[in-house]
Amino acid sequence: MITSVFRRPLRWRLLLPAAALLSTLPAAAEPPVAVVETQEGFPPLGTEVMVPDLEALADKATREAAQAAAWAQVRRRYREAPTGPSVDTPSRPSIPAIALRPAEPIEPPPATSLKIMLDGYPSPRHAALFVARERGLFASRGLEVTLATPADPDVPSKLLAASRIDLAVARQPLLHLQVDRGLPLVRVASLIAMPLSALVVPEDGAIETPGQLAGSRIGHADVDSRDVLLAALLHGAAIRDDEIETEALHFRLDDALREGRVDGVIGAMRHLLPRQLADVGLATRVLRIEDLGIPLHDGLVLLANRDHLAPQRDAIRRLVAAIEEATAWIANHPDEAWSLIAKTEPALDTAVNREAWEMVRSRLNLSPAALDQGRYRRFEEYLFEAGLIRERHPASRLAIDLGASPR
Repeated sequence: MITSVFRRPLRWRLLLPAAALLSTLPAAAEPPVAVVETQEGFPPLGTEVMVPDLEALADKATREAAQAAAWAQVRRRYREAPTGPSVDTPSRPSIPAIALRPAEPIEPPPATSLKIMLDGYPSPRHAALFVARERGLFASRGLEVTLATPADPDVPSKLLAASRIDLAVARQPLLHLQVDRGLPLVRVASLIAMPLSALVVPEDGAIETPGQLAGSRIGHADVDSRDVLLAALLHGAAIRDDEIETEALHFRLDDALREGRVDGVIGAMRHLLPRQLADVGLATRVLRIEDLGIPLHDGLVLLANRDHLAPQRDAIRRLVAAIEEATAWIANHPDEAWSLIAKTEPALDTAVNREAWEMVRSRLNLSPAALDQGRYRRFEEYLFEAGLIRERHPASRLAIDLGASPR
């Protein structure tokens, strides 16, 4: 017998009327087949009738209606939502769009260009600039730095004042002189914090002190060597300008001394010229300018044009930070630093420069942005008292610290 999935009580209720009908017939008579067959609406006896469970069907219909309503709500939200391959909807999560061509390469922001002119031929004293360039310290700060060499050491400050270059390497005495002459120059960093200049004379000559300069012929490397350093020595020794002769030698100091055309040179680099002359058999005497009464000052500074400083301030601040990092690396890795400099500037890899390297690197300024305003005031006062400048200029006019917080 097939078991019905429908409820049994209803089946018994349907069989009871049939049993009652049969009870009215004679007991001996067999129920005629025709009667059984002709009873419309009733199945034969013994037949299980499958009656639907109306309550279950009602529950199922309710669930299906609720589900249909939920999906209708989803479809409505789907139709009302924005379309496109990047839109994430409840029924269609976003997927990447098909690329029809390669993506455009991501370009770095444009680098800020800065042109720096050195104060002469490349030298170990420019080490921080070379190392910062070669180690990518400028590039990592968004700078494209060009280092240029002048044909004349007196040219860089003039080009800077005319805005032909962005920065110039110079000596602190030149800054005081040019500011007094009206040029819009200002110090933004100090590369070397001690003087490197000297008065160099032949060892067998008559000059041993500034007081013996009268009647001599002195060559000079640049304008500040003549108009500041030599003039200060003459003033201290009470020697008039017309009591000596001067000659502009620019980059040919060694030739002039070796050939005997001059009795001495002022502004010579003390770490280079004496050794160069010794190699050709000429012994010299080195008179350090700070030992001759000239106040201590920065040996090498970086100058900017004050009139155009505002738009360049951030770029120059990044430049000075790169120089500071390079200087610290040189102090920690002096041998590697020299190898790097010699590789990038092969002309510097000479016996003279290798011998001078230890002295020069020990004078590199580890805090190039830092400013000693007292040093600039003292030097300005010294020049004014000596009659070498026309008026006193405040330290803030001569030098600034770009890293200092504004007051």
